[in-house]
Amino acid sequence: MPRIFDFTHAVLRRPGESAIKGLRADGGPDPTFAGVAAEHTAYAAALEAAGLELTLLDPLEDFPDALFVEDPALVFTAGAVLLNPGAPSRAGEAALLRPALEQHFGQVLALGDGHADGGDVLAMPDRVFIGLSARTDRIGAAALARLLDQFGQRAEVVETPPEVLHLKTACSLIDEETVLATRALAQSGIFSDYRVIEVPQAERGGANVLRVNKHLLVGATYPAIADLLANYGATVVQLENREIAKIDAGFTCMSLRWRAV
Repeated sequence: MPRIFDFTHAVLRRPGESAIKGLRADGGPDPTFAGVAAEHTAYAAALEAAGLELTLLDPLEDFPDALFVEDPALVFTAGAVLLNPGAPSRAGEAALLRPALEQHFGQVLALGDGHADGGDVLAMPDRVFIGLSARTDRIGAAALARLLDQFGQRAEVVETPPEVLHLKTACSLIDEETVLATRALAQSGIFSDYRVIEVPQAERGGANVLRVNKHLLVGATYPAIADLLANYGATVVQLENREIAKIDAGFTCMSLRWRAV
């Protein structure tokens, strides 16, 4: 029986040189393009090593954040959903993803109302959490929940702490019973039905990790998190993400992953 983190395929988009001017919630310096490109290449290699077949899309220089493909779209075995990201500069990205998704999925739905970012969507075995944030509003969350129902996915809209950029900035799926979460999100009660591993306060920037088959991708600068996750049935793979993190990137947002049947 496949588990929710058992994947066979992924879509990624190579970063363009404009990526160094990508959005960031708290300002800060630009990353180097060489650093972003190298980290993205290593990330793609890690997905391949985990057993995924990759589709690598060309850069979109007019959209600095386009390498973060999981914000404008979601994918499931049953089909894909084109979203409407909350940041105005990202309008249009979803439409440019449609051709690639139509090559893989017989059904591609589109969000019609409101705004929703894929970074606010956490799929669990029994439900899909949709977090409200500055990028995902109630109208968009409700519209997305209706679309997910068509794929047999039960959605639950949840409040996130005000300091959270995206739901998955502050939490990640570890296994079918376990979530890694920052203290604020852990104490919110969202995950009362699951085992919660609390991120050490000193490493709260590393809450976004990615479980892919038997591998668990973790930021190389978060050794305490790596140690905490060493005994949850997966091989911890530590990847450099210092440069990409400067533009608010996480491991989950850089690919669209699914299991083909």
